[in-house]
Amino acid sequence: MSRTRALRHALAALLATGALGAAAVTVPAAQPAGATTRTERVGGARVIAERPAGERLVDLTVRSPALAGDAAVRLLTPDGWAERGPGDRWPVLYLLAGGDGNPLSWTDEYRIQNLPELRDTLVVMPAMPLFGFYSDWWRPAEDGPRAVETFHLREVRPLLERHYGAGTRRAAAGESQGGFGALSYAVRNPGLFRGVASYSGFVHPLAHPRAVRAAMAYLGMDWRRLWGDPVAQRDAWEAHDPYHLAPRLRHIPVYLSSGDGRAGALDPEDVEPDPEIPGLEDPARPFPEDVISPTEALMGEESRAVADRLRRQGTPLTTHFYRGTHAPAYWERDLRRSLPMLLRSLEPQPRHP
Repeated sequence: MSRTRALRHALAALLATGALGAAAVTVPAAQPAGATTRTERVGGARVIAERPAGERLVDLTVRSPALAGDAAVRLLTPDGWAERGPGDRWPVLYLLAGGDGNPLSWTDEYRIQNLPELRDTLVVMPAMPLFGFYSDWWRPAEDGPRAVETFHLREVRPLLERHYGAGTRRAAAGESQGGFGALSYAVRNPGLFRGVASYSGFVHPLAHPRAVRAAMAYLGMDWRRLWGDPVAQRDAWEAHDPYHLAPRLRHIPVYLSSGDGRAGALDPEDVEPDPEIPGLEDPARPFPEDVISPTEALMGEESRAVADRLRRQGTPLTTHFYRGTHAPAYWERDLRRSLPMLLRSLEPQPRHP
């Protein structure tokens, strides 16, 4: 995978350029060519188009009141799904994209549809507005509402469970900002997920509020609209921060991975530093000279902090911390490393007499 995409992900996670994500979430538009009109709805949300995107791949367009527009959801369907009956249900793995909100990398670049381990699982890859942070924003963004958590969990999830064979055994994993999403959704909705994984996730935002401010200012966004001010609205920040809600993860398996921001084994020899973003670096704690990916250095600090807290409370925890940058090659590797744990969490639990 290209370093260009890695840099885009770095920008989208903390330092987004705004170059991606426009196609993932849009205002209502014409139905895609070749799509089938659907009428499934939950509350005000409804599927307005469904079309095949390849073997076992289905693309849905959901009209979302939470986002005041249309958004994409890609499904990787299990064997037998096309012939499903009204009572057929499959375990579900949610894969959450980075800050660019574009879910297609899981299939277009990681090629998860070629993994035999996923032939019995419904994989859900929902889109997200650029830098949506897997949250219902404290105040609407300048261009409209950002109720991302509501879209994913109270619109998409019920639609899939009612009409598309999604069961109630669920796991979630994500890369970059999506790693935050996986953990934040789990801690904010106890019992919803049986296992979670974060690959270079922004999993402790209160540790680096200046990074949120710098990234959103770089995008031209009002950063206080996300969760408010980290001092005046600290309760809102803590209510989304997996570190502060870690006790809710005591009984489900968690996988955390991250690099340290230095060039590593999966980086090309000519790897370039991340773009410089004004205000990202804390003058009181400058990055070491050999850190070329400040984004990943921050993600590494946060992932280790969350891991320490989970370990102390006895959470079933797997970690993989390494020398490396904020790059897709590392996330693909850790997706494959964590997949056995995620799929085990989806197995039926034995009944006790």
